Amino acid sequence: MLIRMLRADDRAREEAFLARLSPQARRMRFLENFNQVNASLVDALMDVDGHSRVAFVALIHEGGSLREIGISRYSAEDGGRRCECAVTVADEWQGQGLGVLLMRHLIDTARIHGFAQMFSIDAAENQPMRDLAGYLGFHCRLDPRDHTQVIHTLDLH
Repeated sequence: MLIRMLRADDRAREEAFLARLSPQARRMRFLENFNQVNASLVDALMDVDGHSRVAFVALIHEGGSLREIGISRYSAEDGGRRCECAVTVADEWQGQGLGVLLMRHLIDTARIHGFAQMFSIDAAENQPMRDLAGYLGFHCRLDPRDHTQVIHTLDLH
C-alpha cells in the first residue's frame, strides 16, 4: 500500500473510488444520498493546493494499475486557524486501521502548516467515525444547529 498526497493524475481513480462506495458509505461521508458521482463534486474534491486544501490518498496495486482504497482531506476555515477534515475508506478495507493511518498523515500535516484546530461534522449515527475520532483524541459534541450530527474537534497545539 502507498499513502501519498493526491495529485491531478488521480482524478479517474478518485471517480472510481467514489463510484465503488456503498450508498451507506457515501451518505456517511457526504451527509446526503446520491446515486451517481457528478463532475462538479469530483472537481471540488480534486481542488488541493498542498497547504490550505490537502488530501492523502491510499493506493494499492491491482491488476497492473493503482486503485484508490481510502482518502483523508482537510480544507482551511476561519482564515487558516482551523481546518475541516474528512476520511473515507473503501467498504472492504474498513476496520483494518487505514482510517487511522490516513488521519495521522493529515493531522501531522495540519500541525506543520500551523492550524490550531481540526474538526469534522458527521452523522450522529456514524459510530465508526465516532470511534476513530475518539481514538485519535478528538472531542465530540452534538451539533447545536442539527441534532442528527456531531462535531468532532482536535486541538493541534
